[in-house]
Amino acid sequence: MKRLLFLFVLSFSVSLLFAQNGNYELKENISYAASNADAYSKERCQIDVYYPKDKKDFVTVVWFHGGGLTGGEKEIPAYLKDKGIAVVGVGYRLSPKAKVEDIIKDAAKAVSWTFNHIGEFGGSNQKIVLSGHSAGGYLNLMLALNPRYLKEEGIDADKLFGVVPFSAQCISHFTARAEKGIDINQPVVDEFAPLYWVRKNQVPITLITGDRELEMVGRYEENAYLARMLKIVGHSQTKLLELDGYDHGMTYPAFPILIREIERWNK
Repeated sequence: MKRLLFLFVLSFSVSLLFAQNGNYELKENISYAASNADAYSKERCQIDVYYPKDKKDFVTVVWFHGGGLTGGEKEIPAYLKDKGIAVVGVGYRLSPKAKVEDIIKDAAKAVSWTFNHIGEFGGSNQKIVLSGHSAGGYLNLMLALNPRYLKEEGIDADKLFGVVPFSAQCISHFTARAEKGIDINQPVVDEFAPLYWVRKNQVPITLITGDRELEMVGRYEENAYLARMLKIVGHSQTKLLELDGYDHGMTYPAFPILIREIERWNK
């Protein structure tokens, strides 16, 4: 655990570092659904791409919204705009219309689309970062740690540039547990738990949570256990950050940390 005591200074310095004078463009409602997909998939499986027009080989953040896998809409977080990076805001199907397995597969398809198409916007498919809040962070970890999902879409999960989930569930997601009739307060580690897929690779993972006393129940502890187990199996680029004084809605000041991590990896 690392306590963050200088968040204002960090935010200010990162903002100065990444201030851009260039032009940016937003392409909206790009479908990544299969041509023969049903109407609901075509409605939900869309992305928005926000990218710098005067820069090449930039980093791209694939951003997954939160909402418990039951709600939420694709978004381009305001803090990530004009930072010299591209942001792909992902929409995906939601429970109960879709099973958790299918939602994870949607996420994999969106990441595959990004690998295959970001070069058309000037970006590098060697610099794809996964990030997201809560349920979005859970999707980050399932794709990064269980390589099957991306492999099915022709992508090597070990080619990710980095993963920065915000307040991710690391045991089996409560929506996955609900599908099996398991109570929300009964912790389970099965195939729908990032912890189940702990493995060694070289993709940097920075786990960020709110204050353990203010977060959703057990959320910090889940992330701390995941960080510990990743380190035990030899995943050397694992980091855990706890934001003192912030509850589950801790996207700020987590966004400045995400930008700082990108800058560190992209040196």
